[in-house]
Amino acid sequence: MTYTPRSDFLHVMQTRGFLQDCTDLQGLDDALKSGVVPGYIGFDATAKSLHVGSLIQIMMLRWLQQTGHQPLVLMGGGTSKVGDPSFRAEERKLLTNAEIDANIDGIKRVFSNYVTFGEGAGDARMLNNAEWLDDLNYLTFLREVGRYFSVNRMLSFDSVKSRLDREQSLSFLEFNYMILQAYDFMELNRRYGCLLQMGGSDQWGNIVNGIDLTRRMLGTEVFGLTSPLLTKADGTKMGKSASGAIWLNPDMLSPYEFWQFWRNTLDADVGRFLKLYTELPLDECERLAALEGSEINAAKIVLANAATTLLHGAEAAAAAEATAREVFEKGGVGDDLPTLSLSAAEVADGVSIVQLFVRAGLAGSGKEAKRLIAEGGARLNDAALEDAGTVITAEQLQEPLKLSAGKKRHALVTLEC
Repeated sequence: MTYTPRSDFLHVMQTRGFLQDCTDLQGLDDALKSGVVPGYIGFDATAKSLHVGSLIQIMMLRWLQQTGHQPLVLMGGGTSKVGDPSFRAEERKLLTNAEIDANIDGIKRVFSNYVTFGEGAGDARMLNNAEWLDDLNYLTFLREVGRYFSVNRMLSFDSVKSRLDREQSLSFLEFNYMILQAYDFMELNRRYGCLLQMGGSDQWGNIVNGIDLTRRMLGTEVFGLTSPLLTKADGTKMGKSASGAIWLNPDMLSPYEFWQFWRNTLDADVGRFLKLYTELPLDECERLAALEGSEINAAKIVLANAATTLLHGAEAAAAAEATAREVFEKGGVGDDLPTLSLSAAEVADGVSIVQLFVRAGLAGSGKEAKRLIAEGGARLNDAALEDAGTVITAEQLQEPLKLSAGKKRHALVTLEC
């Protein structure tokens, strides 16, 4: 029999599709009904921005606060020095302290758009696990924490087992990651009263370890909740597109490109994405998802506007929609297209059209750009581009050039004044 939650938060998690597993659904439900529950999700600083693949977790933190509880955003200043091996085929590149700090600075910008920070009981807090991990004494840590972990049990977790089954190396450094993450949960409970850890379903083993360690060291019962790992209806990974990762920071991906990602959602994904990535009422999500034929495009525009408004604001969403209409319906250029600006020196001897497609983000490599041109998918100022050897001169750039890859991806190339 399906459990029916009494708390607002779990009701949202269940009805909108966020809930994959929970360590103790009724126990967590009771805690949520009893008072403010601090809950956290950790984000390792492996890049200067998170991408859309992390947005489901960010929305979970948002809903936690919207339903009266406290979101804790944990930045992995310490764990990023190790790298999470969960379901990865190879070891992560080790980052320097300076790289990690720069990445954290970049990631921080996103969260204030989704949660409200402050000092009140329900206000979000941003924390950094370097605060307690950087100064750990190794021998003391082994005696006080390591003794609670069974290597046999750690080897049984799918995140580790899948790596070993493929006979791929798992370094001792990476093997320690799950201990450090478990220690995070215990420290967050001890310092901030944190009762809940959330994450994707690939984090289940790490979350269970943290619950067990907190109970053994502090005698406190805490809870874990995971969301499904999302793929799109065509089986591709959420957070990726033909031109690369869908970053959340505007300096890495323009609001227009972010809007366009949602506008290009597959028909079969519209209803699910409306529930996960917007705050539209459920009945409205279901009504929009039921639209068929060309009418489903209206639902995709609603999705794009709502998701973009949450991240970049209503003005950016409106500007993106206006640009899309100008480009697609009227054949114009649009004011909000991604723009590649070239200096006079860069085009003094001309610049190849292949290089422009790569630099504008419309192709991942020169080889991909040449294939796009050969297959008839590339256009220059809305005219078919047939010659991959085309060279663009400074004279041609006196007016902006419009590059197109297929029907939905466009960029401008301009000459700096």
